[in-house]
Amino acid sequence: MSPTSTLTTQTLAASWQRNGTIDLINKELPPIAPGQVLVKVAASGLCGTDLHICRGETPHAAQKVIIGHELSGYVHAIGENTVTGLKVGDLVAVDPNIHCHACTYCRNAKPHLCQAPQAIGVTTDGGMSQYVNVPVSAAYKVPEGVSAEVASLAEPLSCVVHAVDMGNITSGSHVIVLGAGPIGTMTVALAVSSGARVTVVDPHESRRKVAKETFGAAVTLTPEQAKDIKESFDVVFECVGKPDAMQQAVDMAKAGGTIVWVGVAKTEDRVSISPFEVYRRELTIRSSYTNHFSMERALNLLANDQIDWSQLISHTYSLEQFDTAWKVFQSKTGMKICVKP
Repeated sequence: MSPTSTLTTQTLAASWQRNGTIDLINKELPPIAPGQVLVKVAASGLCGTDLHICRGETPHAAQKVIIGHELSGYVHAIGENTVTGLKVGDLVAVDPNIHCHACTYCRNAKPHLCQAPQAIGVTTDGGMSQYVNVPVSAAYKVPEGVSAEVASLAEPLSCVVHAVDMGNITSGSHVIVLGAGPIGTMTVALAVSSGARVTVVDPHESRRKVAKETFGAAVTLTPEQAKDIKESFDVVFECVGKPDAMQQAVDMAKAGGTIVWVGVAKTEDRVSISPFEVYRRELTIRSSYTNHFSMERALNLLANDQIDWSQLISHTYSLEQFDTAWKVFQSKTGMKICVKP
């Protein structure tokens, strides 16, 4: 094990103990295995997936798991006989997706579609804690000049990078983004940087303002205003995860357009779509799931001074203030809620 300060055996953590609540607990840390690094968590973001886990809506989530899959932290120790370019003290961002490396998808360069996936903060203990053990392959060194708080945005941004890739935006495209939460606003930023004219729809004035004034949206609309929109769009990104928004996304695409469903719907949700309309308008409907080799690209974007990604973080709390952070997160009054253990 690499030299470090005295190792802790317990960690304060936010855990899904039962449906409907996330509780602060003290939990014994397992020993660091070969191939793992112990990360002293510096920042961990709350995500809609955490809310789905809390409500029991994520079928593969492990009961009593410590949540937190958007995290950064400092390498605190390195497992015995672990080969890595990291050293103790390095700031890293963590890709939570752990693949089996044995299924047909892993063996054909599509590990994000792994048939037996694990995920830090979902199936194994995550980063809403003071310390977490992660596979060394999941730890990405953060570029110089990127703060720990901004580095915690790497995982959601990596998912957005993949989603925007799926949209095949070209310069001059007219794009609409449904939802201006953190994922939707990141989508706005990347679509604008790709040369698109972007419209964004969200019920919250504060979120619409951030999307326009900080991240470059050309037009902002409330959902009511969007019902009367006459324009159709080359690319439509649905970043809400609600059936009505997913159906609306299909209706808003112009003939030959592309729809990308980015939001996470409930497993039982269904959408009514006319196959004839999809056929007649030659629509492409795509979905975007986790990230596809895009963590390093996300970190490079975070290090790019052209976009002030720190403006996505609206609230910061200590881990001891988790109950307050969770309430603000559920209220949807802010953007990204960052917890600093």
